[in-house]
Amino acid sequence: MSGRFRLEERLVKTTIPVENNQTLAAVQGFLRQLLESGAVEALLVPMRTPHGAVTPALVSNPDLLAAADPLAPVMPGNNATQAGKLSIREPRVKVGVVLRACELRALVELVKLQQASVDDMTLIAVDCAGTYEVPVYQGRRANGDEELWRALYQAASNDPDALDPEIRLACHMCEQPVYEGADVTLELLGSDLGQEIRVSLPDELGAKLGLSASEPNARAEVVEKLVAARTARRDAEFVAIRERLEGDEGLIGVFDACIRCHNCMNVCPICYCKTCVFKSAVFDHEPLQYVGWANQKGAYRLPADTALFHLTRLNHMGLSCIGCGMCTQACPADLPVGPVFRAIGQRLQATFEYLPGRSLEEPLPLITFKEDEWLQVGYE
Repeated sequence: MSGRFRLEERLVKTTIPVENNQTLAAVQGFLRQLLESGAVEALLVPMRTPHGAVTPALVSNPDLLAAADPLAPVMPGNNATQAGKLSIREPRVKVGVVLRACELRALVELVKLQQASVDDMTLIAVDCAGTYEVPVYQGRRANGDEELWRALYQAASNDPDALDPEIRLACHMCEQPVYEGADVTLELLGSDLGQEIRVSLPDELGAKLGLSASEPNARAEVVEKLVAARTARRDAEFVAIRERLEGDEGLIGVFDACIRCHNCMNVCPICYCKTCVFKSAVFDHEPLQYVGWANQKGAYRLPADTALFHLTRLNHMGLSCIGCGMCTQACPADLPVGPVFRAIGQRLQATFEYLPGRSLEEPLPLITFKEDEWLQVGYE
């Protein structure tokens, strides 16, 4: 996120010591320091409920951070949406938001769409080794696997081609597992998590927390290998879904089991419209209209307008799709919504030379007017 820091600020690399292999406790202690030092007044962070579920919560009491679990490899939703709700209106307080890379990229897009603000917000990025869908995560936990995250980070750091096949497809395809432009980054990839956690943060904040600079580790090489493995998987998935979209099946065939439940739209962090035409009566046609269509074709598929629904969503948010995969996770018909949107979005983004979530200073092309833009494509 270029331009996030003033010129006089400098990111320093430091480490948080881990005692007795208690990595999560070390992370909780660091977050507690942020609250107790006054660097933030509250923290948006994943919290574990008494029954073991993981849900975002806004925490102002440092003692309650004993239940914080930002390492839990599960995403019930993209928390950029919650960060937007905490920031869009004034007055605001100093809030720290603990987010994965895809959530931070979604937040950047929401800022451009005027649905969020990073003013008075401290962005805390967490390197991501992958996440499970909620039922898979709960099942693995119920079977006694208390530290699912540890094996994921070890695999991502040592053998990224051997990532757990049960993590979400969106994570297997994610070529941006880290976010470099946050205020604070927990650099979990490449760290020996049983001994220490690498952290980057502004030198002023580091001094306030009593942290000093340390020597670099192998994170850059680890991230490079992980990105290469995920990019290869992404490209293979793109080939497969494009063969379906461009073949006899087409978009209508790929989405033919859609029941237009709107789940994909409801969980998408980029679908921000307060009033949506698909939640109105516009597509509730008169009974005689349905019968007329049935008479024309002999049979008419219901619910109606499913292809139009997906095409409209693609038109609205394809350029800003950050590939978090919440849409696929929420689909009751198990449709490949995420791969379709990512494959189409990639070509659209390449056309505009735009990478969603890359920078707050990079304007969103479809809402940016340029007087000479027609000249750039050969029109007088």
